[in-house]
Amino acid sequence: MKKPNSEVVQNTRRLMINQLVIGLILVALFWFKSGEWAGLSALFGMFSALTIAAVLGYGVIRANRIATTNPQRSMGIIYFGAVQRFILVLGLFMFGLAVLKLDPLAMAMTFGLTQLAYAINLKHQAKVA
Repeated sequence: MKKPNSEVVQNTRRLMINQLVIGLILVALFWFKSGEWAGLSALFGMFSALTIAAVLGYGVIRANRIATTNPQRSMGIIYFGAVQRFILVLGLFMFGLAVLKLDPLAMAMTFGLTQLAYAINLKHQAKVA
């Protein structure tokens, strides 16, 4: 088995660290402004975003490994990963809102704003390239 591309691993790690920092700031803001339940809801939103980033990183590493021998299959992995992440987000949101009865605003806002880490990551990649 070929070792994962270190650049992909570094980008995924950087993305998740950025998401963690943004998420923890939002969790603290919700916790102190709206109380413990909003803070826990925000924490779940952050956890959801980190989970999606980890799944994306794993998919990119897997597709990257396969791309040298079968580029078409590699694209299939990327497309399947997008569908997989979409379904995972829906499932996590349904679980958080319907089962755990989390605060929708705190959970969704933290998830959405934590996704800004993608833009930060892209900006960093553009500077490096």
